[in-house]
Amino acid sequence: MLVLLGFGMVATFMVLIMTKRMTPVLALVIVPTVFGLFAGAGLGIGDMALDAIGGLAPTAALLMFAIIYFGLMIDVGLFDPLVRVILRVVGHDPVKVVVGTALLAAVISLDGDGSTTFIVVTSAMLPIYLRLGLSPVVLTCVAGLANGAMNILPWGGPTARAAAALDLSPSDVFVPMVPSLLAGLAVIFVFSWHLGLLERRRLGTIDLPGEGVGSGSGGGVGSGSGPRGGGGTVTQVERISTVAVQTLVKPDDTAMADSMLDPQRSTLRPKMFWFNLALTAVVMVLLVADVLPLAYVFMAGSAVAVIANFPRVSDQAQRIVAHAPSIVGVVSMVLAAGVLIGVLEGTGMVDAMAAWVSGSIPDQLGAFSAVITGLLSIPMTFFLSNDAFYFGILPVLAESAAAFGVDPVDMARASITGQVVHMQSPLVPAILLLISLAGVNLGDHHKKVLWRAVVVALVMLVVGIAVGSIGIA
Repeated sequence: MLVLLGFGMVATFMVLIMTKRMTPVLALVIVPTVFGLFAGAGLGIGDMALDAIGGLAPTAALLMFAIIYFGLMIDVGLFDPLVRVILRVVGHDPVKVVVGTALLAAVISLDGDGSTTFIVVTSAMLPIYLRLGLSPVVLTCVAGLANGAMNILPWGGPTARAAAALDLSPSDVFVPMVPSLLAGLAVIFVFSWHLGLLERRRLGTIDLPGEGVGSGSGGGVGSGSGPRGGGGTVTQVERISTVAVQTLVKPDDTAMADSMLDPQRSTLRPKMFWFNLALTAVVMVLLVADVLPLAYVFMAGSAVAVIANFPRVSDQAQRIVAHAPSIVGVVSMVLAAGVLIGVLEGTGMVDAMAAWVSGSIPDQLGAFSAVITGLLSIPMTFFLSNDAFYFGILPVLAESAAAFGVDPVDMARASITGQVVHMQSPLVPAILLLISLAGVNLGDHHKKVLWRAVVVALVMLVVGIAVGSIGIA
């Protein structure tokens, strides 16, 4: 019964948010409450939820002050030069913008922290998406995929958990999986290229009677002698983006007007650029060094940034309030996720689901235990936390697989192939931060990213089997 309730609860939640019958925050509270009562939680359901929420409080604080800090850095103009450089590189082509987003996310993901990756990617790329008319859902999709694949790095978390659970070396688990990682990234870049093509097509064409972009005697776009000269048409993305790129180097920066990078915004602090850059560098170093709690690093960094850039108390309050919508959205979702986690753990649903999964593998398939584990990691790490899967389910699967001659290291390697799907779970705070910063609905993100994430995970698993990283007894 607990198994049915557990899977039913997660399935109901997914259906409600993807069909937009309920907002994610409300679904995270209502659905677990109903299923928890059916599971016999009774009045204890409140304590279950509060215990889990208590564990999530540092994460909520981290996300809250990270939003304040990086939102403030956007306000004061720290990222404006970076956006200008990126626009010059990618030009006006949506394909280059989307592929560039995936590449940036993959590179930043080398630090092993999803929140940092998504903060940097949205700070650098979201203004470009908005300026060129590209869908922010595409940004969250490719960034989520790239970060999910890179999450198998030994310092990313899941690989270390799998190694610890089975008493293995993280390097022994990860290094043979490098071909799988490269294959997964290749598929992600193909998806990014295709999404860029779809965005280019979606923007369509607009009529520009008597107007040509780049008019003159040459044969370029919109020239008098070209097919689009005079009363021709140019694509909307060409029209908007070419003007954006051409005017981006001008002092008035008119291309960025009406966006969060409006060059005339009153919050700009050009004289504070080097201070803000140095402060951000210090914050990033402290994040990577892990010498202080991450939440405190962003708390202190936000306090210093606000005071230094906005000495007047009224301005300080105004800047914090300006980012309140983003803060409320992501923090409320993290705290609401505590209800789901609390009910899953407090009612015993997690343990029952783990036991059911491990006991459902027929003996005749024992030799394929590693492959089965890889397949199970796709849905299970989405429904459950990494700790629940790697410390609760994986050891049981590995113990039963040993009877069929399957090496524990094969089990560990297979278990990390589902991480690209795991990173899209509403139980992962980093993905909640990403959709909040990008202003994207979680259901819309899932519609675009989930099937692609499953494809990437399957490719990583197949390549692992093909190169012998994941063995079959």
